[in-house]
Amino acid sequence: MEKAGGQRLYHILVKDLLLKGSIGIHEHERLAPQRIRINIDMAVFERAGTLNDDIGNVVSYEDVITGIKRLVEAGHINLVETLAEEIASLCLADERVASARVRVEKPDVYAEAASVGIEIQRSRG
Repeated sequence: MEKAGGQRLYHILVKDLLLKGSIGIHEHERLAPQRIRINIDMAVFERAGTLNDDIGNVVSYEDVITGIKRLVEAGHINLVETLAEEIASLCLADERVASARVRVEKPDVYAEAASVGIEIQRSRG
């Protein structure tokens, strides 16, 4: 995939990251952590030159996952929208990331539904 002007993009995916955290507006949601499922698709500007098989030349999904874990562990969050925005900001903090699509779901809210949640897409400037 290429951006206007010929700059090439690749995508980094994090699929079905399942964490436990304190999230929700209801009092009972503050009493015990609940499962949170996170999916991310980051469009990343490809750097010119070779990768040289060096992690420093790519955006590290390990760093992104570590950052997400810190966000979830930092304390109670009322809204899945808030967590999604914080994750998108984390992704876009790396100047190589052109855009981030973030989905945050709570799989245990309704027995009748596989999950409830939100998906956002944020782009650089």
